[in-house]
Amino acid sequence: MALHRPITEEPAPPAWSRRPANLAKAVTEELVRRVVRGDYPPGSTLPAEHALCAAFSVSRTVIREAVKVLQEKGLVQIRQGSGTAVLPSTSWNLLDGAVLAETIEDDATLGILDDLVVTRRLLESDMAQVAARAADEAAVARMRDLVDRMDALVDDPASYHEHDRAFHDTVMRASGNRIARAVVRSLESQVINTASYMGKTERALCEASNRGHRRIFERIAARDPEGAAEAMFAHITDAWLVRRGEQGDPDRLAR
Repeated sequence: MALHRPITEEPAPPAWSRRPANLAKAVTEELVRRVVRGDYPPGSTLPAEHALCAAFSVSRTVIREAVKVLQEKGLVQIRQGSGTAVLPSTSWNLLDGAVLAETIEDDATLGILDDLVVTRRLLESDMAQVAARAADEAAVARMRDLVDRMDALVDDPASYHEHDRAFHDTVMRASGNRIARAVVRSLESQVINTASYMGKTERALCEASNRGHRRIFERIAARDPEGAAEAMFAHITDAWLVRRGEQGDPDRLAR
């Protein structure tokens, strides 16, 4: 059995401006933050229950509920009699919104966003390939309409990105792959308001982005599965490389 290092320092109180209405949720969020950023490193054990109660000024019931949720998120493992072990990042559920958000916040290299983009690219390229075979005329017409509308919205980033998401969702729906679509939508929902993911939004970038959309649409309309997959792959890769700029390691995307 592996030995886990206890954290002997008393945990610092949370930086709450006022006491939260839902204490268990607030404590859980703070503990997620501390595990992800390494305050409680892998291989250690969480502070004792009484220490957490004192630090957060909450009852044992609240702490137990919060720690149970951390276990469900893959951050810790509760072990009766030997404390609550902090698990390595390979055990974390990165599809969990709170875990993913904190991991992105803590990752200055953008590596986790690179992984997200690679996952999205893989799934959406496959769905574009299937959509080129399976999309009905109504779906193709909607793609055409969205691309044309985005040409007129390059000076309105908020509306442009709303239509951008609608275009990708139309392609995913046309593929009929509900599981892949759900994964992409779940991932996107966690980063849609993240500055490090969204990047710059000036007119030239929107114009370049929509040229990628138009190529995808044209290949789907032409019933060219391989061409549609290649167009989606290139679009997602190029758009992210522009948004991420010089940060991180672009070779991570060469997969």
